[in-house]
Amino acid sequence: MVKLLIVEDEDAIAIPLVEGLTREGYEVDRVASGQEALDAPEPDVVLLDLRLPDMDGYAVCRILRERSSVPIIMLTARGHETDRVLGLELGADDYIVKPFGLRELVARVRAVGRRARSLEAERPVAVVGPLQVDSRSRRVRLGSEEIALTPKEFDILALLACDPGAVVTRETILEQVWDTQWHGPTKMIDVHVASVRRKLGDPRWVETVRGVGFRIGVPE
Repeated sequence: MVKLLIVEDEDAIAIPLVEGLTREGYEVDRVASGQEALDAPEPDVVLLDLRLPDMDGYAVCRILRERSSVPIIMLTARGHETDRVLGLELGADDYIVKPFGLRELVARVRAVGRRARSLEAERPVAVVGPLQVDSRSRRVRLGSEEIALTPKEFDILALLACDPGAVVTRETILEQVWDTQWHGPTKMIDVHVASVRRKLGDPRWVETVRGVGFRIGVPE
């Protein structure tokens, strides 16, 4: 059974969520503060509100991401693009703006797990020069060093690494990694690619093909 952790201090929002997600077959725990979220046993997915009584939800996201690859879906009333981009930069996997329906939330939770399972099945191990991407363990090694990536960063890198040198379009990345055919701005892809480049230590690992997408290659 998939375990969810809801981080929400407002009972009027949290209680219906717990009841609805439990009816959908999930094992659901709820906490009402950032510190409780950080102290809780690691779930399969975190549903994280941004306005918490003791600390900002962004800070909770950052701390969780530093120590874990658990998928994080932000639940918030903040719908501006800058808020979404900040959440993605800190390692969130998805961002849903209140008010939202239970069906939409369940679809997002399912998509997180479906993307991970799909990538693991299609690309168990990819090798690009000294770079190894193991989708079974969701680990990345560059030479002898293990590189810590967020779930979205890993999924993008695994998608690129399955066919080194081939250009992967932005549309394909959205469909495979975000499970969507969104036709609006794709800045969230650039945010994650920039983070992957930084963590790999050389921006040439991921080349931008202007107007099309990205491809992976060994820096010369």
